Amino acid sequence: MIDPRRLRILRAAADHRTVTATAAALYLTPSAVSQQLAALEQESGHTLLTRSGKGVRLTAAGEILLTHANAVLNQLEQAESELAAYAGGTAGEVTVAAFATGIAEVLAPAIARLRTDHPGIRLRVRDAEGDEALPMLLDGEADVALAVEYRGAPREDDQRLSRVALYAEPFDAVLPASHPLAQHPDVPLAALADDEWIGPYPGNPCHEVMLLACEHAGFPLALTHSSDDFRAVAALVGAGAGVALVPRSALRGIELKGAVSRPVTGPAATRRVFAAVRRGAEAHPLFRPVLEALAGAADGLSTC
Repeated sequence: MIDPRRLRILRAAADHRTVTATAAALYLTPSAVSQQLAALEQESGHTLLTRSGKGVRLTAAGEILLTHANAVLNQLEQAESELAAYAGGTAGEVTVAAFATGIAEVLAPAIARLRTDHPGIRLRVRDAEGDEALPMLLDGEADVALAVEYRGAPREDDQRLSRVALYAEPFDAVLPASHPLAQHPDVPLAALADDEWIGPYPGNPCHEVMLLACEHAGFPLALTHSSDDFRAVAALVGAGAGVALVPRSALRGIELKGAVSRPVTGPAATRRVFAAVRRGAEAHPLFRPVLEALAGAADGLSTC
């Protein structure tokens, strides 16, 4: 019989693609991960992974078992939710992984709502870039993820996740005050093709959004300066080091010294924000109020 605990390790290995990364995500040793995967192969009677250097990938049999693993793990999440509801679980701790602007714009107001409406629920916040929150959720490091859409993210129909759409916002152009377009009410993105650019590092979801918008505008994004901190990006723009695209909510509270922000015309750069839990956990009596509070806090934030 297949041990369902080993199915979680198989899923993590499929996501992280190395034994070392899988072990780090699950707080196990690499040898323990290898032993558990070997035991799972023995239980199933099939080779589930192939190894190439330090990497691993699923075989055809592994892909088949992964599909069932997702269904089994989802069912276990649902069982835990129903048992918690049966026990009247209205008090406990919920870990939320969220990116910085999401914490400021949505999560902090949601915490205030929960303190009034559900005082027994305590939130533990983990600051995570938009592309880190979902892996943390799937690995069990977080109960709820506040994340953004990005190229390479799990698809909307991913059976491992249950999502709640929260808001969508545009990226505004941030220009030096001396820029020829700084006095215009809005800025065509294609008109910035020859400027030097400032923005987040590759891998950051905002970088991916910028990359796609510039491609649609007809030019490749090539960063001269890189920072994942939008305050630093705005300061560099103000110093005349280049131009940038910044999510509108990230500009709130930033004093633009020597810089201006303008709406962008042409291909839209948009950040779409959502909350997610593992499939089957959406009805958990601790998680459901958190999702509702996040949705309430995000109400009215969409500007796209």
